[in-house]
Amino acid sequence: MEQLWQTYKLLIISAVIVIVAVMSSVIVVPETQQAVIIRTGDPVRVANRFRPDTEFGKTGAGIIFRIPFLERVERIDKRVLDLDMERQQVLSNDQQRLDVDAYARFRIIDPVRMVETAGTEQAVAEQLKPILTSVLRQELGRREFASLLTAERGDAMKNIRDGLDRQARQYGAQVIDVRIKRADLPEGTPLESAFTRMETDREEEAATIRAQGRKNAQIIRAEAEANAAATYAKSFGQDPDFYDFYRAMQSYTTTFGSGSGDSQIILSPDNEYLRQFRGEKR
Repeated sequence: MEQLWQTYKLLIISAVIVIVAVMSSVIVVPETQQAVIIRTGDPVRVANRFRPDTEFGKTGAGIIFRIPFLERVERIDKRVLDLDMERQQVLSNDQQRLDVDAYARFRIIDPVRMVETAGTEQAVAEQLKPILTSVLRQELGRREFASLLTAERGDAMKNIRDGLDRQARQYGAQVIDVRIKRADLPEGTPLESAFTRMETDREEEAATIRAQGRKNAQIIRAEAEANAAATYAKSFGQDPDFYDFYRAMQSYTTTFGSGSGDSQIILSPDNEYLRQFRGEKR
């Protein structure tokens, strides 16, 4: 064995070096990653670069080669990444202090720029956190607290996303979405005063609605009475005898039918008020 080693020592060492070099030059890049090959500190090429709407199997993933010891590979995730913002206190346009908890989703679309400006995905996230906080403060500072409970919240989120996306492009990232998980008033006096103000606003709104309802009811009642009077007048013109009979019956109902039963009314049979009982006409 020793004689064999002495005879083929250089050949064995050369074979080992070749195997190590080949193994070091072969890199497997999965579909979920893009690889930047860096030579002496400068990015020279990208394997499996992110391309929107490209089907799996056609993106360039698989086996790639590099020059051992001269080139290194920086792996970058192609998937959507999360960016969580720590809870911040923001002052709204109506001077309400809000505790806002938000997050963003982004992906790396220019890996070369990312490597040149930030270096790693974690560094990109750290750079975007203060930018997200700043854009969020600026946008919510222009809006009232109540707008965050309406459809205007969608417009605010779009503006925040666009503002953050413009800043993220310099790091090779694209911001896909920004969402507010919670936007609450701080505990204590600000929250209580806000509830009191909201209750007062609702009471004023209810009083306005009730006043408008009473106004509409008076208008409807007046119109109904006017229509009834017009109907009575029309019927009186067409048949005076029937109108006289109808009005007499209404008077009898009011006079004799509305009492409690303890009162007595004594009238002469010849009284003019009882003429309809005698079948007489005016």
